[in-house]
Amino acid sequence: MSTVLVTGATGFVGRHLVPALLERGFDVRAMTRRPEEYDASGEPVAGDVSDAGSLAAPLEGVDVAVYLVHSLDEDDFEQRDAEAARAFGLAAAASGVRQIVYLGGLGKDDGRLSPHLRSRREVERLLGGSGVPVTVLRAAIVVGAGGISWEMTRQLVKNLPAMVVPRWAETRTQPIALADVVRYLAGVVGREEAYGRAYEIGGPDQLSYVDMLQQAAEVINGRRVPIVTVPVLTPRLSSYWISFVTDVDATTGRNLIDSMGTEVIVTDHAIRDLVPGEPLTYAEAVRLALEESGQQEEHGE
Repeated sequence: MSTVLVTGATGFVGRHLVPALLERGFDVRAMTRRPEEYDASGEPVAGDVSDAGSLAAPLEGVDVAVYLVHSLDEDDFEQRDAEAARAFGLAAAASGVRQIVYLGGLGKDDGRLSPHLRSRREVERLLGGSGVPVTVLRAAIVVGAGGISWEMTRQLVKNLPAMVVPRWAETRTQPIALADVVRYLAGVVGREEAYGRAYEIGGPDQLSYVDMLQQAAEVINGRRVPIVTVPVLTPRLSSYWISFVTDVDATTGRNLIDSMGTEVIVTDHAIRDLVPGEPLTYAEAVRLALEESGQQEEHGE
């Protein structure tokens, strides 16, 4: 039985991935800074990617490490993420890990990536810098309860009867349901044919951010919302507006918004051959996210 370490096990994707891996028969360690407070599935182990000295113990005897850590709530997130990825790659190599699986971001490598997406690419490179093969899944917006991009969409639609949005809101993206992200991540763990490869993952819909807001409004409110596009809202102004209307902080909002002017769509469908299955539509993903949000509220999460 292969042993898999999941970093960020208490996060948006990690808390769904751990049980999915257990169902597939893996021995799963859930890495967290506070294992004594961990009450979900998997074996809790102490570790912090920002503390290189804490990584040897959780990585001992691990075959595959899944890396799900990002620092968007910090102004210096690029430096912090780079240092953490470099340290994790070194520790994984020293422990004999055979594969690192990383959830990165979509976008063309043409020099016009935002700082957020550029950082995701840098993390890909640094994780594998010590020789451990890295399997990268590159995604755009992940739609699921608790995800920052989805919560921002949900709260905007719920709280505003109409919206004024920047011109970048007409940029195309390819959202993907959380369930499909988990399915793809679990599907590449331990697969030697996926070592050293980057796969693009997305749902079947290519939508602008305006389209996403409208479809979400139809599902949540039963009607569309009036939306006017204007050319003058900068990312900084937009982030302040979002932090006022939603509970997403301005720093995180600005780092996300910086990426929204970049078109991020799937151009390579190789993942479908490795992990077959039809991904959910955006509307289906929205409905699932709302159902899970309701269940979390019922349980006080």
